[in-house]
Amino acid sequence: MNTEPDLDQLEAMDDEAFRLALRRWIEANYPPELRNPPKRLHWRESRVWYLRLAARGWLAPGWPREHGGMGLSAARQLIMIEELERHGCARTNDHGIILVGPLLIRYGSPEQKAFFLPRILSGEHIWCQGYSEPNAGSDLASLRTEAVADGEDWVVNGQKTWTTLANDANWIFLLVRTDRAAKKQEGISFLLVPMASPGITVRPITNLDLHDEFCEVFFDNVRVPRANTVGEVNRGWTMAKALLGFERIFLGSPKQSAYALGRLRLLAERMGVWDDKLFRDRYTALRLDLEDLKCLHARYVEVVRRGGTLGPDVSMLKVIQTELFQKITDTMLEIAGENAGLLEPMEGNRELAPGALFIQARPSSIYGGSNEIQRNILAKAVLDLP
Repeated sequence: MNTEPDLDQLEAMDDEAFRLALRRWIEANYPPELRNPPKRLHWRESRVWYLRLAARGWLAPGWPREHGGMGLSAARQLIMIEELERHGCARTNDHGIILVGPLLIRYGSPEQKAFFLPRILSGEHIWCQGYSEPNAGSDLASLRTEAVADGEDWVVNGQKTWTTLANDANWIFLLVRTDRAAKKQEGISFLLVPMASPGITVRPITNLDLHDEFCEVFFDNVRVPRANTVGEVNRGWTMAKALLGFERIFLGSPKQSAYALGRLRLLAERMGVWDDKLFRDRYTALRLDLEDLKCLHARYVEVVRRGGTLGPDVSMLKVIQTELFQKITDTMLEIAGENAGLLEPMEGNRELAPGALFIQARPSSIYGGSNEIQRNILAKAVLDLP
């Protein structure tokens, strides 16, 4: 007999009871061999966890319940983040959950919602993001991948790069130029493209920690049904900005910094500096910064949950989180001694890999729009500076 609480029962609990119910379920269901993985997992590795979350109905905590989500408040979503981090749960292939799903809920047609949302929740569709290009990264509006109308199809040609886990995905959401004559922020459309389409080539990129997390994706006369356009033709930039807002909430999540701070304490104890007064002062300052980040993140999550519009100030999240992540891993490297140069976990504790975590933190201030770009956005759109 299933005695696990349903969504109505979870909603009726106070925060502490909710936390304990979630903790018990994670401890009973998370695959122990996947705890605290040193690298981002591929779909073949994370699939079992994705499907367990899906079967429980806990895969999409921020989606409205009418679309298969949990409809959690910002406070409850933070509790879920904290408990997943506490247990060392791996990140899943989640572009469909955190990016495509919320976009379709807001902008998709009824037919698109009915087709795509259930397949994201079931794990039938695994998504990747076709945004960055070799000459259009932080300046995304300069993209050159082009879609030309041909009857009931678009014909797409171009290249995307730094496409996370494209080698696992069977769908890609794509920004393409559909009007060459328009200004660069205009004339862009948003397409949903099956990765099995003839003319798509995926080439993995091996990064500094010897992982093929990123890929190049090439499009050679790829035909895409025009029905796979989200929203209006040539109005994709509005949706792209909305999706970047969702992404900045995710990239501004305290998950990475919370995980790194936990590893910093373990490392300090291992290296015999935990009781050093100067180190404890530094650790306390980092912990207070993390608590501030959690409070700020909760405010933005609540805006999205209520269906509100994110302003340009959401860029603060991404800047604060990624720079905190880097400061924590900088501190790890300073106290790690001879272990600082190792990519693999330290002997006797697979949760400690200071060199690998340091490398993971380096690009965090670049991907999703560099922090320099985020500061320009804040300066112009929030502070009204020239």
